[in-house]
Amino acid sequence: MRDRKAKDPTLKAQRAARNRLVRLEQQARARAESAAVADGVAETVALSRARGAAVVGPEPGRRAPRDTPYRRLNGLDWLAAKGRISEEAKAAGERYGWVYRRVKLEKSIPSTLDVRVRGPFVPPALEDVLAHGEATDAARRRLAEFRRRLSGHPDLVAACDAICGEEQTPREAAGGERDAGRLEAVLKVALDLLAMH
Repeated sequence: MRDRKAKDPTLKAQRAARNRLVRLEQQARARAESAAVADGVAETVALSRARGAAVVGPEPGRRAPRDTPYRRLNGLDWLAAKGRISEEAKAAGERYGWVYRRVKLEKSIPSTLDVRVRGPFVPPALEDVLAHGEATDAARRRLAEFRRRLSGHPDLVAACDAICGEEQTPREAAGGERDAGRLEAVLKVALDLLAMH
């Protein structure tokens, strides 16, 4: 009886038709999910750009290869890509930003996302704690030196903190297009002062 069912051409055709319909349904579901993800990404990128973030990737409305990712540029990269600051100024801003982030993000508790934090808690070695503290203290002194070069001027320091340290674009930091131009001009002066030394 089983052999007859297995060889029955009607059953084979029905099975093949059912498999084809299942495959078509899976493809339609995958296309709908892909379209929903693409719409979500496009909306997120559009909102980020509206807030002033510099996002590079495929242009809106254009079809691009799948392997072209979106990438958010920090303020210094964006200004350098537009040709608004020199390489020396960018390098000075990167140094300021690294020191600023090192001082700002000092934490005594390790992150739970750290690969080494698995299983029971293992206290860090005293040498590691001391080395971290010394490096953070050196970064604090270096940041103070950078701010002395800026004569402690609040606008110059705030521009460097926002764009070099916080990695915002001028428009994000200023909150609008009009004030972004002013902030960019202040930053250029600050970066020139930092690059001179």
